[in-house]
Amino acid sequence: MPHISLRSLNVTYRDRRALRDITVDVPDAQITTIIGPSGCGKTSLLKSLNRLIDLSEEARVEGEVLIDGVNIYHPKADIIALRRKVGFLSQKPYPLPMSIYDNVTYGPRMHRMNREQIFQQIAELEKDRSLGRLCPESTRLTARTRRGGEMDLLVECYLRVAGLWDEVKDRLHDPATGLSVGQQQRLALARTLAVEPEVILADEPTSALDPISAKLIEEEFQFLKKKYTIVFVTHILRQARRIGDYVIFLYLGELVEHGPAQQVFTSPRDEKTRAYVAGDIS
Repeated sequence: MPHISLRSLNVTYRDRRALRDITVDVPDAQITTIIGPSGCGKTSLLKSLNRLIDLSEEARVEGEVLIDGVNIYHPKADIIALRRKVGFLSQKPYPLPMSIYDNVTYGPRMHRMNREQIFQQIAELEKDRSLGRLCPESTRLTARTRRGGEMDLLVECYLRVAGLWDEVKDRLHDPATGLSVGQQQRLALARTLAVEPEVILADEPTSALDPISAKLIEEEFQFLKKKYTIVFVTHILRQARRIGDYVIFLYLGELVEHGPAQQVFTSPRDEKTRAYVAGDIS
């Protein structure tokens, strides 16, 4: 499980400072929720953790983000390896213009994962969740003996992890764009998990979903924290209370307070945190 540390992190867009001297450690194997008013730097902080912020030409980053002791902003950092290790789930799902099946297998194919690597990945998954619930024994045996069976197994397992298998198992080769928004978000989660990241970054992943789909996503994250470190941006305090183990509170680009969720929500140390939690500032 990776250890994530931010040290004096600053993010500037042209002349606007989005984040100021952020220093904080992100707990392993927990859900860390980033909260704060709109425009306070939540998404900038999230995207700095796997260098998606690099996609903005106006952004300038100073300071360090250490993952397992390695500064991901070092000039020789391997960005491709980083983004495989640190997956990202966006606010709006963007299914690839291909089938449901190919969306899930896209990452493993791009990373040229071989047959044995995929079977090993499924075996690792088995340690954390009953594979009987994921894939019947007959499916696993067939996958071992049939050409291409490892990809079929991978698709079924990760669609089951994402809570989507029963809804799409009879139309795996239909376009993913035909799914509902809630289904597309769960497909995006399956696609993210299929490359076996160690960290999942989620940028308000339920904000565009109906209540039932949002509840399904929350439930999956509650389970997934057993295996992954999760950093979750949300503007909904009720959601942060429900799912968060640890809280980072930002205000106007500054880190005001961080700590265990129960402590931050029930006994905040800073007056700004108390006001935000009480709904006095937004």
